[in-house]
Amino acid sequence: MTDRHFDQMGTHFARKIYASNKGAIRLAVLCRDLEQWLPDNGPLRVLDVGAGLGHIGDWLARRGHRLTLSDPSAEMLEACRERLSDLPPTWVDFLQSSLQALPDGLRDFDLLVCHAVLEWLADPQAAITQLAARLRPGGCLSLAFYNRDALIYRNLLKGQFRKIDKGRLAGSKRSLTPQQPLDPRQVADWVAASGLHLQGQSGIRVFHDYMPDEFRHQSSLTELLEQELRYSRHPAYAPLGRYLHWWLVKPKA
Repeated sequence: MTDRHFDQMGTHFARKIYASNKGAIRLAVLCRDLEQWLPDNGPLRVLDVGAGLGHIGDWLARRGHRLTLSDPSAEMLEACRERLSDLPPTWVDFLQSSLQALPDGLRDFDLLVCHAVLEWLADPQAAITQLAARLRPGGCLSLAFYNRDALIYRNLLKGQFRKIDKGRLAGSKRSLTPQQPLDPRQVADWVAASGLHLQGQSGIRVFHDYMPDEFRHQSSLTELLEQELRYSRHPAYAPLGRYLHWWLVKPKA
């Protein structure tokens, strides 16, 4: 298994993810969480790993934070440049690089953002270790990853028991279904081993993806967003989120 990048797929990615209700829900939960969890101590030095189309970077930059946006895809990075083109050039640096190839000197960040990246990597455990090493003591990691438990539950509801028993949960090589859905308990072990502490968590799309099509189509995006935000931290429903968003803190020395 190798890392998956998104060269020549930017338009497809934008249409399938961010032009859909799924993308709107994901962005709403992430931004709500960041609004509530970010420390209120002035502009932060931020590294967004796998910045994609730049939605979260844009949100952070327009709140005065100083960003380095990195992505291995030239197409994705160009989309980031276009989205943030009206901002002062000193506010944002753009770097075409995977996490593993980032320069050693990029360290001591106040905030790292790593959303929907781990599930595309051959070695997600090593990625968490690398992320933790680039945080300053007291710094935070906003980590969102594709939830294996939710994928299993979805397949249970569809009666696809053989698929589950055979462990056929990965997406195809050309699809936007992640190639390595992650077990939250295993991720928690990796996080603990890296020395990070879990301080907050939300589920992303805790019910939307389970709704029958007829009911989903009858619901407005406003209604969906309201209820997803309401139940995203409910102890019964948050673990069912198609993605999980964890707020991780590196202890001060």
